[in-house]
Amino acid sequence: MRPVRGEALLTLALLNIFVLIAGFVVLDVVEARPLPAEPRPVTSAEGVAAAEPAASTPADPERIADILHDPMSASGLEEGLYGYVLDAATGEAVFELGADTPATPASTTKIATAVAVLSAVGPDRVLSTEAHLDPAGGTVVLRGGGDATLTTDRDHAGYPPVATLEELAEKTAAALAGQGIDTVSVGYDDSLFTGDTTGPGWKPNYITEGSTAAVHALMIDSGLMYPGSEVPTRVPDPPLAAAKAFAGQLEDQGITVEGAPVEAVAAGDPIASVDSMPMTALVEHMMLASDNNMAENLGRVAAIETGHDPSFAGAAEATHQILDGLGIDGVTLSDNSGLSTENRITPRALVDLVRLASDPAHAELNAAITGLPTANSTGTLSYRGRYDEGSLANGAAGMVRGKTGTLNGVSALAGTIRDQEGNTYVFAFLANVPGVTGAQLDTLAAALSSCGCS
Repeated sequence: MRPVRGEALLTLALLNIFVLIAGFVVLDVVEARPLPAEPRPVTSAEGVAAAEPAASTPADPERIADILHDPMSASGLEEGLYGYVLDAATGEAVFELGADTPATPASTTKIATAVAVLSAVGPDRVLSTEAHLDPAGGTVVLRGGGDATLTTDRDHAGYPPVATLEELAEKTAAALAGQGIDTVSVGYDDSLFTGDTTGPGWKPNYITEGSTAAVHALMIDSGLMYPGSEVPTRVPDPPLAAAKAFAGQLEDQGITVEGAPVEAVAAGDPIASVDSMPMTALVEHMMLASDNNMAENLGRVAAIETGHDPSFAGAAEATHQILDGLGIDGVTLSDNSGLSTENRITPRALVDLVRLASDPAHAELNAAITGLPTANSTGTLSYRGRYDEGSLANGAAGMVRGKTGTLNGVSALAGTIRDQEGNTYVFAFLANVPGVTGAQLDTLAAALSSCGCS
């Protein structure tokens, strides 16, 4: 879940090379500190990082249609495949296939979530996890603030640094010592979010198979039982697991903890707190790792900021309100992670979101772009052989940056592509077809990257 420092620094180097959006380099990428999963070097995209890309010329829609024809036919996805491609330099559509058809988007939903939360709270907002003291009861209450990247100790924290219970326990122990307290009980407060902990349209196996934990404001490691394991087992009660870990950290600081943690209500000002990474890094982490719990939490952060209930319904309402205000149509959500089978987004809306986030006039949204995985290099575009040397899409390694989406019978990919003439395309492909795989959409992106379509 959290790669070591060297892997993250490799990712930064790759992002500095490959993030070319809408004809300009996203300048703040050098400040991005994403948390990818198992980045792999781009070994087969020689020349991708040429010193200066060729000046782009407008793409020819007929040539785009021609180059996509064969891979689309070979994919077997004619029914249930939708797509939209823009020439980023001109803003003109160069390919449309059901561009305004609402389709199940799976995790490309996270693009909408990223734009919504960044617009609502800005790129610098942090999420705080707090410790409160009830002097009368001698209880320290751990209160969750929605930071799904919170972890136990510095050994698990990786790079960039994330908030840890170890640091919170150190601060708490110092505050208790200042009041002459050396023995406490531990409570935990998970009340920041409201409503159901599983979403509309979620399948019962999502939690048991490890795709997500139940949604809570207090959790560590996105509810993973064994962070870093290839088997994503989730803890059954994330708030309780976090409280137990906190009690252990307090004991390591010399505080005697009596009894087991119990649910409690945090009151008054905190005696200690730790802050998450800034919102830019939280969004990048969510996008690269496709972290479902972080996505749901960020949707609720946007809901709180806009006066909605921090629930599935409230987060969806907040996202709709924010996107409407930004002029984005075609997004209808029931959750913010994309696990819901009830979500619908049009290809045009996904492209509009990517273009908006890359607009210099909306620099506060850029993390939605710097967080996009890079083909055969970072995040979910480096999983399961996508774009590697054994893939039919290998020629596009390093040329495609996109958010993936996968559910049973659903595959989606949306982001940006550079072609052989230096053109940049903003694209979205969504397939709602039984048995569809991401590799089938990768061949379409690869075809665009091989294009000399001016």
